[in-house]
Amino acid sequence: MFSTGALAQCSICTKTASQLGERPAKALNTGIIYLAFTPLAIMGYVGYRWWKSNRVA
Repeated sequence: MFSTGALAQCSICTKTASQLGERPAKALNTGIIYLAFTPLAIMGYVGYRWWKSNRVA
């Protein structure tokens, strides 16, 4: 389910990260993962609340 070596970069971000160096590239990866996780967490919470309020007892 989880991968420790996940790289979540598009081709442009990969090229930029390779020019920055190793440490900034890791920070860029972390930022991309953080930005992707936030809307998914919000949608998951809204979906859970909707499911909980609409399920038949």
